[in-house]
Amino acid sequence: MSLGKYKLFTVLVPVLIIGGFEYIRHEYLLRYLTMGAGNFTITVITLLLSYLFATWMFNRIERSNEQILRSEGRRAVFEERERLARELHDDLAQTLFFLNVKLRQGDIEEAKAAVSEIDNSLRQAIFNLRTPPEEGTAFTQRIHTYLANWQLVSGIELREDVKIEENSFSPNEEVLLFGIIQEAFTNIRKHSMATDAAIVLEADKDHWRLHITDNGCGLLQDTEKSTTYGIDLMQKRSAELGAALELKTSDHGSGTEVIVYAEREENPQ
Repeated sequence: MSLGKYKLFTVLVPVLIIGGFEYIRHEYLLRYLTMGAGNFTITVITLLLSYLFATWMFNRIERSNEQILRSEGRRAVFEERERLARELHDDLAQTLFFLNVKLRQGDIEEAKAAVSEIDNSLRQAIFNLRTPPEEGTAFTQRIHTYLANWQLVSGIELREDVKIEENSFSPNEEVLLFGIIQEAFTNIRKHSMATDAAIVLEADKDHWRLHITDNGCGLLQDTEKSTTYGIDLMQKRSAELGAALELKTSDHGSGTEVIVYAEREENPQ
C-alpha cells in the first residue's frame, strides 16, 4: 500500500466507524439505548478502535524501521567491499612494482618477501570478501573467525576477549565496528612488526568499548600513506558510530593501543 493510501485510510476509517455508529444510533437505536448507554458505547468503540489502529500503525512503523536498518546494513557492506577492492588493487600494484624492481636488481630475497606479501594480501582479501558481514552466524563468531584467519596469515600471537550481549549492535553498527577491527589488524600485520597482539570488546545496554593492542614499533610512528589512510578510515567509522577513537603508545613503551568507546541510553533494535 502506498503512503497516500495509508494517509487516506488513517483519515477515513475512524471517521466512518465512529460517524457511522452515531448515525445509526440516532436514526435507529434511540428507543433502545439511553443517552448514557450510547455515550458509554461510543467511548468503548473509540477506545477499542484507537488501540487497534495504533497497534497496527506502530507495527507497520517497526517493520519499516527494520527494513531501513537492513538496507543500511547492506549498503554499508557494499561500500566496505568496494573499499577493500580498491585497497587490494593499490596494495598489489605497489607490491608488484616493488617485485619487478627487485627482480631486475637480482635481489632474490627481497623478491621472495614481496611474493609472500602478495600471498598474504590475497588470502586476507579473499576472507574479507567471502561472506557479507550481516549474514551467517552471530557477530561474536564472525569476529572470532576473522581473527583466527588473521592469526594464521600473520603468524602473530593473539589474545582474544570478546564479551557482548546479544543484539548489542544494529546490522549497520556491526559493519562499521567490524571494519574498524579489520583496519586495525591489517595495520598491525602490515606495519607494526609486532609479535603479539590482543583485542578486548565489551558491550552491554549502557556502553561498549573496543581495545586493541600490539607490541610492535607503533602505528603512530609509521608515516606510510596506507597507515594514515587506515587511521582516517577508523576515525570516520568511529564518528558514524557516535564513538570516540583514541590512538596512543602502549603503557609498556612500545606498540600501539587503539581504543574505541561509546555510551548509550538503550540497545539498538
